[in-house]
Amino acid sequence: MLALLATVTALTFTASADTSVPVASTDTTVPVTRGARLDVNNFGGDITIKTWDKNAVRITADNSDRERVDVDAGASVVTVRTSSRYGAPRLVSFEITVPTWMAMTLEGTYTDITVTGSAGDVSATTVQGDIEVTGGSGHLSLNSTSGTVKVSKAHGRIEAVTVNDGITILDCAGEISAETTNGDIEMHGIDASSVEAATINGDVTYDGTIKDGGHYSFSTNNGDVSVSLPVGANATVNASTFNGDFDACFPVQMTSPHKHRYTFTVGTGSARIEMESFGGDLTLCRPGQSKQSRHDRDEDNDNDNNQ
Repeated sequence: MLALLATVTALTFTASADTSVPVASTDTTVPVTRGARLDVNNFGGDITIKTWDKNAVRITADNSDRERVDVDAGASVVTVRTSSRYGAPRLVSFEITVPTWMAMTLEGTYTDITVTGSAGDVSATTVQGDIEVTGGSGHLSLNSTSGTVKVSKAHGRIEAVTVNDGITILDCAGEISAETTNGDIEMHGIDASSVEAATINGDVTYDGTIKDGGHYSFSTNNGDVSVSLPVGANATVNASTFNGDFDACFPVQMTSPHKHRYTFTVGTGSARIEMESFGGDLTLCRPGQSKQSRHDRDEDNDNDNNQ
């Protein structure tokens, strides 16, 4: 009986302390000190990050005996890697629980990445997969080639980039940058003094604060731009479109009207708003009005097409 207990204890220690776990599933917990980082690289499969109040990292994975899950718990970084014992890598889905304070770098090829509740910096990169981050503070750098990027209830510096899909940012505060090639950019409930949003083929929608001294830039090549301007905001607006129209849901006095460019000041003009579209319409409304304005415009276009 003592020999059996010793064997079980040894197996448990090996699984939780390190390194290669070539079994049908993985469940490994390693202690960490404050300031350590998490570094995960997964060829294919989900990476799901959750948080708790323990100074430890728990790694669970559904993998077959063909895949190896390598966990290296160093003093400053916990590294998680996957590899295949035979042939090309296969799908491994991770669920990893980390301390709330822990910063992380998450990378994958055919990988969906989800992070919930982190208060540390998050860098997430995938080629074919979606990225979703809920909560968090610090620096969020999120990059997908073919997948959506969604951020909600985060505070800090937010950088969201994708190529062939859309970006959604909800109830966030800080400094925000969003860029895509083929997709819409939707931002609602934003509290920021610096916002940049650019797409080539898609619409841009912004509903949030306009702060004194802030800079807000929204651009698309083939799409519409809709921006909300709260009552009492002070802004200088520069709007330009070549094959579209400009529409404001409240009276504005143009200071420099041109055929394709519209410039005017609201209040003291402290903030700067730039709206640009080559082939689409520009709309400036009060919070909550831009969606209704777009709905009305879409209905008008449908009626014109039917006629």
